[in-house]
Amino acid sequence: MKTKERGNRITNITLAGSVVNLILTAGKLVAGIVGHSAAMLADGIHSLSDFFSDLVILVFVRISSKGQDKNHDYGHGKFETLASIIVSVVLLVVAAKLIASGVESIHTVKNGGKLEVPGSIALWAALISIIAKEILYQVTAKVGREVESSAVIANAWHHRSDALSSIASFLGIGGAILLGDKWVILDPIVCCAIGIAIIVLSIKMAIPPIQEMLEVSLPDEIEDEIVSISNKVEGVLSTHNLQTRRSGRSIIIDEHLVVDPQLSVLHAHNIATAVEKSLAGRFGTETQIHIHIEPAEDAE
Repeated sequence: MKTKERGNRITNITLAGSVVNLILTAGKLVAGIVGHSAAMLADGIHSLSDFFSDLVILVFVRISSKGQDKNHDYGHGKFETLASIIVSVVLLVVAAKLIASGVESIHTVKNGGKLEVPGSIALWAALISIIAKEILYQVTAKVGREVESSAVIANAWHHRSDALSSIASFLGIGGAILLGDKWVILDPIVCCAIGIAIIVLSIKMAIPPIQEMLEVSLPDEIEDEIVSISNKVEGVLSTHNLQTRRSGRSIIIDEHLVVDPQLSVLHAHNIATAVEKSLAGRFGTETQIHIHIEPAEDAE
């Protein structure tokens, strides 16, 4: 897939998501205020964080789609990685605020205070959000997989986390409405549960992009496959000193190829080119490959 086409697909799905998130944010906040629901207000803030994440994706993915330039010899792929980390951090902050809000309401009840029973408008808002955000998750995740974008996939999971928080809100609000005043505390309890679930999700989301920023090597099975592909090319005696890392959607491969010392420079160059083509055919044209040729008697 061409870089321009990839960028357009990411932009289109992210813009669609931002419109949905903006509408849901307004609707949830109104429903939370009118319906006296802490869980729905928390859910609305969560949707607002989704909207912010959409803006981050739009800006950073556009930058990451640029090719190599004077100041970025390996391209701008890490900007997409950075976007994934920012989305995860936003989720962590939102989760912390949700838990703080829920704990404050629970503390109020423990000290003899009362919470208002949520209204049915909050229940309907939660139901609409569940449907809308699950659809948005499915569509966004599909695009993310097709364009191989960790940032888009992270944003899709942000949509899914909003759907999950809406399910929890629906259960908490519904329980408070059906069971009466004594069970209104279910609403802030659910608010805390949502926060904990989002923290777990955000940490899981953050690990891969953080590893990428730290330039952790690719998994052993991928490195083994790189060696296998290289060694199958005619003229390659062996492969060593393999170094790998990821940069956005592309991977970077540095390796040494051992060849017959009697080969001409042109022949050795052709072997290296054949290896590059084989690796690019397997891992994509965005793969950045750097090969060093060594004569057999000098290879360690």
